[in-house]
Amino acid sequence: MFSLSSPPFQLLCCLIVLFILPLPSRSADPDPLQDFCVADLNSSVSVNGFPCKPAEQVVSDDFFFDGLRKEGNTSNIFGATVTSANVFTFAGLNTLGLSTNRVDFAPGGINPPHSHPRASETGVVIVGKLLVGFVTGDNVFHSKVLSPGEMFVIPRGLVHFQLNVGEGKALAFTSFNSHFPGVVISSTSLFGSTPSIPNAVLTKAFQVGDDVINGIRSKFGS
Repeated sequence: MFSLSSPPFQLLCCLIVLFILPLPSRSADPDPLQDFCVADLNSSVSVNGFPCKPAEQVVSDDFFFDGLRKEGNTSNIFGATVTSANVFTFAGLNTLGLSTNRVDFAPGGINPPHSHPRASETGVVIVGKLLVGFVTGDNVFHSKVLSPGEMFVIPRGLVHFQLNVGEGKALAFTSFNSHFPGVVISSTSLFGSTPSIPNAVLTKAFQVGDDVINGIRSKFGS
C-alpha cells in the first residue's frame, strides 16, 4: 500500500482532483466548433442551444438584424422596455456567445432590479441620464449616474437596475457574453410567479404582514 507521503499516492490524489474539478471556462457559452451555426428555431431538439440550420439553407440575411432600430413602447408599469437581439430573435447569434439589448426609458422609467443567470453585461448610454447600480454577493451597492457615451459593466448573476434620472427620454444599448443570457426580474419573480409563492415564505423573508404581500402581489397579476 502507498503511504500518505509517498510520491505515487500524491500523484494519485492530483489525478483524482483533476477529474473531479470542473474545467475552467472563459465564456458564458461553449466555444463554437465551426464558423457559424445559424439556429434552426423550428427544430424540436435543443441541447443548450439550437441545432444548426443546414449550410445550404443559410442566407446572408441570417447574419443581419434590424430589430433594434425602432423605439420600444414604454407604456407599462415600469416606464421602460427591452428589445432583445438574442438567439430567439436573431438566429445567426446561435453558439457565438453574443447578444444585445436596446433599452428605452420614458421619463422616470426604470429597468427594474433583475439579474442575468448566464452572462455578464456591458452597456453604454446613448440618450439621457441613467442611474445604474448593482449589488454584490456581499451586499455592497455600487452605482453611478451616467451620461451619453459613458459605459457600465455588471458581473454575471448580480442584481442590477437602470433608472432614468434625466428630464426626458433615455436610451441605452447593452451587450452580453451569451446568445441567450436569460433574465430574472426580482419583483415579478417573487410576486408574479405561477403558481404563487406561499405568503408564509414572503412574509417571513420580508418581515411584513399578509396585507403588504397581498398588496404587492396585486400589482403583478398573481
